[in-house]
Amino acid sequence: MAEWIALDRLALVPRPGRIVGMAGDTVVDHPQFRTQVLRWQQAFARAPGTDWALYFDDTLTFAAALLGAWHAGKRVFLGGDNLPATLEGLSPRVAGFAGDVPARYAPLQPDPEVDPAVVLQPLDEAALALVVFTSGSTGAPSAIVKRMRQLTREVDALQAAFGEQMDGAQVQGTVSHQHIYGLLFRVLWPLVAGRAIQPRRFFHEDLVSALGGQPSVLVATPAHLKRLPEQLDWSSLGGQLRAVFSSGGPLPTEAALQVRALMGVAPTEVFGSSETGGVAWRRWSAAQPQWHPLPGVAWRIEEGCLAVRSPHLDNDDWWLTQDRAVADDGHSFRLLGRADRIVKIEERRVSLDALEQQLRAHPAVQDVRVLVLPGAREQLAAVVVPQAAGAANWDDAQRRRQAQQLGAHLAQSHDAVTRPRRWRFIDELPLNAQGKVTAAALAALFRPLMPTPEWQQRDATSASLQLVLDPDLVAFDGHFPQARILPGVVQLDWAIHYSRSAFTMPPQFLRMDAVKFQHVARPGDCLQLSLGWDAARSAMSFRYVSVHGVHASGRVVFGDA
Repeated sequence: MAEWIALDRLALVPRPGRIVGMAGDTVVDHPQFRTQVLRWQQAFARAPGTDWALYFDDTLTFAAALLGAWHAGKRVFLGGDNLPATLEGLSPRVAGFAGDVPARYAPLQPDPEVDPAVVLQPLDEAALALVVFTSGSTGAPSAIVKRMRQLTREVDALQAAFGEQMDGAQVQGTVSHQHIYGLLFRVLWPLVAGRAIQPRRFFHEDLVSALGGQPSVLVATPAHLKRLPEQLDWSSLGGQLRAVFSSGGPLPTEAALQVRALMGVAPTEVFGSSETGGVAWRRWSAAQPQWHPLPGVAWRIEEGCLAVRSPHLDNDDWWLTQDRAVADDGHSFRLLGRADRIVKIEERRVSLDALEQQLRAHPAVQDVRVLVLPGAREQLAAVVVPQAAGAANWDDAQRRRQAQQLGAHLAQSHDAVTRPRRWRFIDELPLNAQGKVTAAALAALFRPLMPTPEWQQRDATSASLQLVLDPDLVAFDGHFPQARILPGVVQLDWAIHYSRSAFTMPPQFLRMDAVKFQHVARPGDCLQLSLGWDAARSAMSFRYVSVHGVHASGRVVFGDA
């Protein structure tokens, strides 16, 4: 068993012989890792400002940069990914970026050389912090400040609860270290416990071989565990897998039992949130096991919801969660779903959890999410992953037929007001980098891709229609955020789309002729689109106009495939 070194003292002096992690196939020992921390510390110490954002694909490099930033007195912001929208959202909050971000953000680089004899002081657990963001699974994401003291106490609790089964085992993971769950299980806990930090892996033959090569622990999310490929040779694990952890969302019973059957280990589910930290755990050695509090966590039931008090919170106050719960035997509890997923539709209380549970009971449904769409009149909506593949290719009749079947299924317990009125059928739920389904991603599935056309005239060679640009059109997303306008490429795509509805045209796009974009089109504009078809030249002409003048015009030539 490796020596336990508190996080605040981890980089103070080199520890020869202590393994910190893997860089590809190369073992990185503690003195080498400490040198990397010093390189980052020097770079951050010269950098202006207090708040810095980190994003690294490599877990070990991330760990060195994090400690380097903390030793330089910085507060660290963790974005869940390095997508443009995430980076743009972080930019106003931070002085700069470090890691795998585009060059235009001028990411900070570690110093090329450093004196390994540099003396570091212990980290101040009370002052240092990082900022994480909730996943937005029930609303808009929000920033959560986590002091280093909270993180170290949570690592202590994890060690007290699960440390014995972790001794001598490597930790493999499918969850990103940029998320609080991955940060704790794949970075901070291994660092202080002396377990080598491993690169991130996914479910394929490489992961099976990695888990079976030596005593191992798998850190995963329900999204990954629900997709275990049965055709892999799980028997090759040979009893080397010590534990499977799951967090980040509810683990369905079917997935938990499949993990136990395929991998030979009853998964351990950890319950908590970015706000509360870890709260409780349960092991799926039986169906629907109770939740047991982590060491140091106190709990009680208030107004039907779980309240917690623990060192993982920023103060000693009780934190009332939105998780409905009942006490089991005084030492454990059961969760009954989210209180904030009980909504009012036309003054009727509706449990979104109950709707989802009943829909999942239908043999045609693999998974489902129910949400409330805002508007002058709020509506319930359902996003369904059918058991049968290919939902993305269904026609209107198939979608309507499936929605009617599921509506009839719900009619046994829900009247028309409390049933979904809008439906989307997709092949898989939209997941973010942490394997979570966010409210924003679900709502985006119901936003219009194209305006509703009002046809005014249509014959073999000409057509005209009116298009009102709904501000909620997906086409306005991410384009020129300072002034939302309709991109020219979208106008061209719409012209081709509506022309194919009006005319008989060859299938192959050949080229564009004389295309001009003259005035921007904005949300709320009413566009008049005139289309023409010249069969002799296989050319389609288009022209967008409004009260603002001509927006765009041009000609597109088509041919046979």
